[in-house]
Amino acid sequence: MTMLADLLASVFDRRKVRPISLRQGKKSLAELARELLVGAGEASGLASAAAILSGYACLDDAGKLTFFRMLAVEMNISADKVRQALNAYEAAPSKVTYRDFAAAAEPPRQELIRRLNRVPGATGSLVRMRADLLRLGKGEPDLEALDLDFRHLLSSWFNRGFLVLRPISWESPAHVLEKIIAYEAVHAIDSWDDLRRRLEPSDRRCFAFFHPAMPDEPLIFVEVALMQGIAQSIQTLLAEGRDVRLAEEADTAVFYSISNCQPGLAGISFGNSLIKQVAADLSQELPELRTFVTLSPLPGFARWLTETGMDARVADGPLLCAYAAHYLVHSKDRDGMPIDPVARFHLGNGAIVHQVHAGADTSAKGKAQSEGLMVNYLYDLGRVAQHHELFATKGEIAQSPQIRALCAVAEKALLPGKKA
Repeated sequence: MTMLADLLASVFDRRKVRPISLRQGKKSLAELARELLVGAGEASGLASAAAILSGYACLDDAGKLTFFRMLAVEMNISADKVRQALNAYEAAPSKVTYRDFAAAAEPPRQELIRRLNRVPGATGSLVRMRADLLRLGKGEPDLEALDLDFRHLLSSWFNRGFLVLRPISWESPAHVLEKIIAYEAVHAIDSWDDLRRRLEPSDRRCFAFFHPAMPDEPLIFVEVALMQGIAQSIQTLLAEGRDVRLAEEADTAVFYSISNCQPGLAGISFGNSLIKQVAADLSQELPELRTFVTLSPLPGFARWLTETGMDARVADGPLLCAYAAHYLVHSKDRDGMPIDPVARFHLGNGAIVHQVHAGADTSAKGKAQSEGLMVNYLYDLGRVAQHHELFATKGEIAQSPQIRALCAVAEKALLPGKKA
């Protein structure tokens, strides 16, 4: 780790705390939670927090739901107190009335989560707790509101200022490499040999964000191929017997896999910062790099073809590419955003829809989700901010002339009045 990472790690390093025995004290998690909120002693508070976390880890799903529902209902805000505090602030704005309003508007469970996080190793436990909440709480308004509190706090604790970018190489610790294999969500890593082909050659790179409170747990990682020209096929890019080039010969960095590692951090975006930081670092290391581009799947394309009745009308690759361009640029959800999640991510980061390639992913997964197509999103580092602003404020999608031409082909092929 860098000196900064070591410094941050020391900030998050706390002495070990011996948890209270739940059996010995005969206290429920709810009772311990109430005591933790009102208790003033540091040692007893840390012990109670540790007991809550260790007790929670032993619960089954039914027990976890009971715990979450207690937090959601018993430790929610009081609407009456919020109204009274707001009325008092409106009548006489001051430091005191504003402080009272802010206190009334914050549910006690937020402070409980903060106090739980004082325990060594608690941050990772709370991330896993939120993963359970997301999994178990769907469809329950109270639990979905509780998740907003988790998300609010985790967004603060995992802001970009605390994250450390670290390269992952074949020489990285085995426990980290095992997690890269396990967390790879785009193109499965089949073996240690497969991982080695992605990490060891001079024209391959991998980078991950880490948090000092979870130093051995990657939060998100990106795999990069250094190439001459833009990649058009993932199988060619990952081929076992491919020719390896010197990194100094490359003019293009291809981001071919970006994987989020922690379900409990869903909705807390690191990817935009990761891509931009990696691009900046690679530019310094390899000044000859001129192009930064992805090779990305279209995970909703096959389903969209079926739902719109287009699947039966695709006769060849060029027309399939045209429909894919139309899908990426013109198919929107109710909020006016692209329906493709990968497109939303990269366009929100300021990328350009650059080109679509047929037969780019011949794996079973690639055919099932994208009809074998893949797309390049181009990151023009000098215009990323401009493209991001236009997309965020006006919904404008930056696209290359090639994509515009494909969209025109698709429009001509569509039946009159057909909505897609």
